[in-house]
Amino acid sequence: MARTPKQTASEADGVTYRRARTWEIAFSQMNNGSAMIFYTLVGLMSYLQNAGYGIAVAVAGVILTVTRVFDGVIDPVLALIIDKVTFPFGKLRFFMLGGWLVRSLAILLLFVWASDTGLGAGFFVAVYVVYIVGSSMNDIAGQMSGPVLTNDPRQRPTVQVWATVYSYFVPAIFSIVSTVVFLPRHGNQFTVEMLSETAVTYVACSFVFQVLACVGVSRIDRPENFAHLSDERAKADVSVRDMWNLLAHNGPFQRYLISGASDKLAQVVRSQAVIATLMWGILLGNMQLGSVLSMVAILPGIVFAIFGARYNGKHGSKAATVTWTWICLVLAALLTMFCLMVDMGSILGSLPLAIVFFAVYLLLNGASMVVTVASGAMRADIIDYELDRSGKYLPATVTATYNVVDQVISSLGATLALGAVALIGFTSVMPQPTDAPTTPILLMTLLLFFGLPILGWVCTLLAMRGYRLTRTEMIEVQRRVADRKAALQAAEPATATP
Repeated sequence: MARTPKQTASEADGVTYRRARTWEIAFSQMNNGSAMIFYTLVGLMSYLQNAGYGIAVAVAGVILTVTRVFDGVIDPVLALIIDKVTFPFGKLRFFMLGGWLVRSLAILLLFVWASDTGLGAGFFVAVYVVYIVGSSMNDIAGQMSGPVLTNDPRQRPTVQVWATVYSYFVPAIFSIVSTVVFLPRHGNQFTVEMLSETAVTYVACSFVFQVLACVGVSRIDRPENFAHLSDERAKADVSVRDMWNLLAHNGPFQRYLISGASDKLAQVVRSQAVIATLMWGILLGNMQLGSVLSMVAILPGIVFAIFGARYNGKHGSKAATVTWTWICLVLAALLTMFCLMVDMGSILGSLPLAIVFFAVYLLLNGASMVVTVASGAMRADIIDYELDRSGKYLPATVTATYNVVDQVISSLGATLALGAVALIGFTSVMPQPTDAPTTPILLMTLLLFFGLPILGWVCTLLAMRGYRLTRTEMIEVQRRVADRKAALQAAEPATATP
């Protein structure tokens, strides 16, 4: 008996979706891999400031924090420019390559050409600001590629899976290269020569990622794929008013921001080194365990991401977010109660306790990965909904506005973590892995490590209650957009006829 072919999303929904080839998605998201290489380099920036420019450690931290404010200001400005301009060949490759070139020249200038030449903090800050401009150009254009590549609800989550793969594997691999290959060659010291050699190698590798990313978007990087739904699409403009209109009147986007901000704050606080010291060093008694577990969790996390993409494609971004947020919340609550009921110092010495702890922890990490995949697909849905709502196609503006919130929250993470640690007595010295565990340390650690994420997931669930872009509604959105585009194309010959 012949097997009936499975219906495509276009056949099932009655909408002609724009689809990408699998290799195009994989290549296009290599822009994220390129960005992660630079992210790893920025992690060495504090060493560069001290060794190459004589900047004190305390001042170095202030510089990197203050420049994040500039990053938050420049993102929406660049987004408006990117959404506003058009080129005969599109725009993604121009801003991806242009941003890569600017950030690469800034990195080479800081790490190689000007390092250890007597130039001080003023020069460093000026060039680092240039680096931020290039980074914003490249990152915004790269994050636009997913929504432009495909609007097929079954395929769209796959874009986030590939982005997640690069986000996890690239920094892990290049961090290992830095510490295992380059550092030993320079006496295990972060010298100017070591940093310079690392930068040259990393920039060269990032160029390979960048070229492949441009190949991935080349087919869809055309002006018609960035057109607005207007009778005068060629003259349609993007202004600050459009950004304000997006923030003030796009309800799904507002709820998406609330969900993303609450989850991001919990994620940033939990990732602080001081919180890792409390959790892994003091309570569990093995400081290296956190790093090892993070590496071990990558592969099952990717498996969860692939499964989550399939679930998302079938049920929609809202349903995936709500379902898996509930799963995250329950797992985190169970793990919190487990840690309160047992002596955490005995977990690593007991095989049954260790199995329970690590099994639930890895499940929680995997469920969180599914929520991340759903978040990426949800942002793409909001871009298409804004096109349907206002007639303006604003992928860069939506991306940059979210990035601003992301950066503001990230900058608050360290402050919140250090403030919480000060409340339990660490006012003049930082916690050390050799410190004795106490009840205040246990309660504060669990509050920050599990309690804050639980609060973030509760905020997500509350925000999603009024989020109306369900799987069914997005089909209608895509149908309305397709009908309006067809009507405009049919009207163009008539308009051009004298």
